[in-house]
Parts: sequence; C-alpha cells; structure tokens
Amino acid sequence: MHNLHKAITVIKFYEGCKLQAYQDVAGVWTIGYGRTWMFNRPVCASDRCTQKEADDWLIEDATTPARAIQKLLRVDVTENEFCAMVSLAYNIGMGNFKNSTLLKLLNDKASAGMVAAEFLRWNKAGGNVVNGLNTRRRHERDLFLSVDLDDEAA
Repeated sequence: MHNLHKAITVIKFYEGCKLQAYQDVAGVWTIGYGRTWMFNRPVCASDRCTQKEADDWLIEDATTPARAIQKLLRVDVTENEFCAMVSLAYNIGMGNFKNSTLLKLLNDKASAGMVAAEFLRWNKAGGNVVNGLNTRRRHERDLFLSVDLDDEAA
C-alpha cells in the first residue's frame, strides 16, 4: 500500500481538528478531523475527545478508504494520485467514490487531465456549492497531477 502521509496532511489541513463535537457545513455532528461516528454510534452534540483519540481516528479513518481504493483500482497509480483519491474518499465517503466517474475514468485509462477534472465536481454539501470544497478539490486535483519525485526515481 502507498504511504498516506500526503493524504493525511491534506485531510488535516481542510478538516481541521475540533475536540468538541460540532456540526459540519451539511449539519452533521462531527468530531476530531471530520469523524461522524465514535464508539459505535453517531457523534452527538455533547461529545468530546482527546487529541490522541482524534489523531488515532484520523489514521484509522484514512486507512479504511485507502484499503478499499486499492482493491478498486485496475491500474497502477502514483503515490500522489493515490493520496489525492484517499483525501477525496475520506471527505465524500467510499460509496460515492466507488460509484464516481473519477474512478471509472481512471480504471478505463482516461488521460490524467480528464480524471483530475472530476475532483472539481465534488464541491457541494447539502446540495449547495461550498467555497472551501472548491479550494480543497483544486488542491486534491493538483496533488493528483503533480509528479512524485519518488515515483520518478524508481
């Protein structure tokens, strides 16, 4: 499996970390770095967590889509491409990612530009365009398209 450091960095930056439950832009109760479940139940308004719990959950919550994405891929991808997809899937959910045109185009060996353009379509929460999601999707798209020096050296 690919190194998830870049995906986790992007997720941390855009999700932020809150140790007290809060409602996200879609009105969903959330805690830590965007986690909506804790201790086998949905997050509720009175929930709190420690920084260690939030950090541990982030690793767990990024590893889960990473493993799922790895199984869905029928093509080789660079670490940067993989990390961009993990960040996207973390935010939109694996069900949405699994059924995305982005994944279909990638597995059909479409050009990197066509695949990368699909990131920009995922800019809504609660049916409304969110400026922060526009920014995040551009960042994920740019990461997807960027050259990974480790891949180049191989």
